[in-house]
Formats: sequence, C-alpha cells, structure tokens
Amino acid sequence: MTDLPILYSFRRCPYAMRARMALWIAGIAVELREVKLASKPQELLKASPKATVPVLDFGDGSVVEESIAIMRWALNQNDPEDWLAGDNTELIAEADGPFKHHLDRYKYPNRYEDEPSFGEVDHQAAGLAILKKWDAKIGENGSLARDSRSLADIALFPFVRQFANHKRDWFDAQDLPHIHPWLDNHLTSDLFAKIMPKFTPWQPDDEPIVFTPATDRSI
Repeated sequence: MTDLPILYSFRRCPYAMRARMALWIAGIAVELREVKLASKPQELLKASPKATVPVLDFGDGSVVEESIAIMRWALNQNDPEDWLAGDNTELIAEADGPFKHHLDRYKYPNRYEDEPSFGEVDHQAAGLAILKKWDAKIGENGSLARDSRSLADIALFPFVRQFANHKRDWFDAQDLPHIHPWLDNHLTSDLFAKIMPKFTPWQPDDEPIVFTPATDRSI
C-alpha cells in the first residue's frame, strides 16, 4: 500500500486511457491497479459498486468514478498545458453518446443482434458522419477546440483510435484529411507512450505500481 490515490484501470479501455493521460500531464502520481475485467477485484467492487474503470480511490471513502470527472479533477490540481480551456462539453457529450453508441455496434455487432435492423455498415456510416464533423473542426482550429491539444482532444482520441483500428484499411481510405494526421500525432506522442505500459492484473499481495508522471514537460 502507498499513501497515493489508487487508480483502477485497464490498459486498453478508452475511458481509462484518457484518465491516465490527464493524470500524467497534471503531474499526479497514483498507485495503478490494472484490472482484469472478467475477474474484478473485491477492492474495486467495494470502492465503486458499478465496477467500471477507471476509478480513482482516495482511500478515505471518497472516489471519482467517471473518466471525464477524473480528468477535470486532475487538471484542476495542475494544468500545465491549459487543457481545461478546451473542455468542450458538447464535443465530449457527442463522443460519449452518439459516437460511442455507433462505435460499439460497429465493432461488436453480434452483441446487438436483438436491436432493430440498423446494421454494422449503417453504424460505420453514422460514426463516419460524426468524424467528418470533427474533421472540419480540426481543419478550422488545428485541433478540436483550439490550435493545440486540449481536454477535448484527449477525451475523444481513444475512441477515434478504436473506430480506426476496427477496419484500418477502410478507415485509412476515408476522406478525413485532418483527422488522419491528428490521430497519428496522438498515437505517436510521447504522452501516449508514457501511459500505455503493460502491467499484469493486480493482486492484493503485489508490490504497488506507482504510476509516476514525467517531470519533463516536453510531452
């Protein structure tokens, strides 16, 4: 155990990715506990009965259990790149609502076979339509909310990554002249590399993993 806040996370979860990126850029160290979603630890269930990642547990009975709330909490402690200036609630709501709806049904069509006949190709097209709107915003601003990365970019990027990776050849062929370089810049960033190391799922007897932000603000 450490005196640090505990972050329950899952490496490939887009919600957990954006929380980790905000904690890292804010310079906030946490004890990271990688969660195996098929076998969630009792400590996570006790801290947050909803048991979805990420969860930030302060050890005093208080938790933050939504990814955007974790991002805003971290950046309110320290915001060296002024990400909160790009806290575009409309874009984030579109990503977490309609875009995520179509992404899930595009990526996992077999999970939604009992829904009306709006098939995989239809969800692909609906997701692409939203991406084209975001592409136009990036074309106007340089990034989603301004000319450099901000909370909106980091909040949306992991979901765009998922959409792109599902059928990458198809995605790469789409007319998204601003989304493509924007996505590549995030994928190849030092920040993304810093928050994506692999860890084995946490067990109670494990030595703590301290997820420690870099002091070099060049990321």
